[in-house]
Amino acid sequence: MLAARHTVRSILSVGALALAASQSIAADFTMKIGFGTMNDIQHQWANWYKESLEARTGKRIEVHIFPRSQLGTIASQIEGMQLGTVEALTSPTDFYAGVDPRFGTFAIPVLFKDAKHAEKVVLDAEMNKEIQTLGADKGLQVVSVFPYAAAHYFGKQPMRRLDDFKGKKLRVNATAAERAKMRQFGASAVPMELSEVVPGLQQGVIDGTMSAAAVYVNLKFIDIGKVILQTNDTMIISVGTVSRPWLNKLPADLRQAVIEEGNKLSGRTALQSHVIDEGARKRWQEAGGEFVMLSADEQKRMQVLLAGVGEEVTKAVPAVNAFYKKMLATSQKY
Repeated sequence: MLAARHTVRSILSVGALALAASQSIAADFTMKIGFGTMNDIQHQWANWYKESLEARTGKRIEVHIFPRSQLGTIASQIEGMQLGTVEALTSPTDFYAGVDPRFGTFAIPVLFKDAKHAEKVVLDAEMNKEIQTLGADKGLQVVSVFPYAAAHYFGKQPMRRLDDFKGKKLRVNATAAERAKMRQFGASAVPMELSEVVPGLQQGVIDGTMSAAAVYVNLKFIDIGKVILQTNDTMIISVGTVSRPWLNKLPADLRQAVIEEGNKLSGRTALQSHVIDEGARKRWQEAGGEFVMLSADEQKRMQVLLAGVGEEVTKAVPAVNAFYKKMLATSQKY
């Protein structure tokens, strides 16, 4: 009987110690990271950020990841960050243009030659420093920036030439640069959330869309069409951002950790973006899909059509025009 009592007391003691230990290591703060995609470079960024931030802070910050717009539309998540109800988000810069129009500059066509060129531009020390200030007065803190991939075109009816754009309704991310580009192509720009694109194509609301290979593969566009038109006119650039209202609640050491760990991920994520994009291209082709390139003459024609878009869409706002010119100058360095 005494042995049994001793065993019960031991079990209770161990249980109490375990409970105390679990309480002592409970997170002081929680970070929710939202994004609209999945199984892509943005998802990889979120996984790496969770890993590095929890390790550095000893899980004083606990990170939870929410892909596929589980926290709401990108617009509502950005608003949530401004209010402090969403702590972090990774998204193409296009979606932030309504908060700070300088974010729309990244969508200007013929600004970047390809993904590796874009990587050099956005990670240039001076350029990167300025990128991190975007949206700062609107409650946002940019902590990472990296190329997502080149934007390609997909149509319910195959698009193989520039003339195939004429009269079409193409989904875009709503920046002034994308609208101007579609006008130059003779198409109509239709801003639309990513989650609405496949139904939009199936129902005839739109005729086509602009996105990256990973999106086409992961959302099974192959069930709608087989042809992706690759023009290399525009790069999709993504940023990792953190809510400033939430950041300001953190003690100084955690605030520093959030910013520094995010900064460290820019280069690592940029390198991995090339690997993921190549993998997505391979998967599209293995599923029976095709990549089509413009002819050399059409490529030259496209360059001429798009050459003036940058100045056109930035000239009305001095701060945006200055940012564009700085990015253009940085682009020309590489």
